[in-house]
Amino acid sequence: MTTQPRTAPARSRKELSGPALRTFFRIADLWKLTPDDQMTLLGVTTRSTFYNWKRDTNTTLPKDTLERISYIVGIYKALQILLPKEEAADEWIKRPNASPLFGGTSALSRMLSGQVADLFVVRQYLDAQRGGWA
Repeated sequence: MTTQPRTAPARSRKELSGPALRTFFRIADLWKLTPDDQMTLLGVTTRSTFYNWKRDTNTTLPKDTLERISYIVGIYKALQILLPKEEAADEWIKRPNASPLFGGTSALSRMLSGQVADLFVVRQYLDAQRGGWA
């Protein structure tokens, strides 16, 4: 008799979208991001969509947007661990960084390229700084 390992049921995009958006907007406030910065990080190209999401978080986000928010939440979490002073953690993304990965610009500049891959790279960099991938 073979038993399959139990796994948590996959959550639907609808279930994840509201909490993800609310969390994103809280982080964006802490990081003092402009609406244009927020739109770029979310991968949104139309202001009406962005402001609809901001006004009513009960929506179903595209998979790409959920992935972007996941990286941003991971970046936020890693910064809170690496820089326990909340203000320092929240300001880090805007400070110039000497790491070759950033070339003297800020992590936010890299993140604002509009590519999901750049969010991943910043998240990976911070996780490596923490000494792990969790």
